[in-house]
Amino acid sequence: MGLHRIVSKIGRNASKGTIFRRRRNTGKIARGRREGDLITTRILRLAGLEKGRNKGKGKDSFQRCIYIHGTSEDNLVGKPVSHGCIRMKNRDIIELFDLVKRGSLVWINSAGMRK
Repeated sequence: MGLHRIVSKIGRNASKGTIFRRRRNTGKIARGRREGDLITTRILRLAGLEKGRNKGKGKDSFQRCIYIHGTSEDNLVGKPVSHGCIRMKNRDIIELFDLVKRGSLVWINSAGMRK
């Protein structure tokens, strides 16, 4: 939650559905079935800017590897099923990735999250 900065953009030109592990392209493509909480297509890595909320010991978005990323499970987008990341449909993360720059500010809240 709160104010973040995009500190890195990972996956430029990767194929739609490309699976990433530890921010590295695995060379595999997600097939869209239930394959777990996969990180796919593009990654926008975030760093929290609010000490005690999303920055600092035990709460740090950067240290916890909190991202905005694609998913192979479009039907779960908007539901709290990840480990803290913001999951987007692959076509949407490609569009966002191309629109934002490294260093852009991002405000995250839970107001619109479906349960």
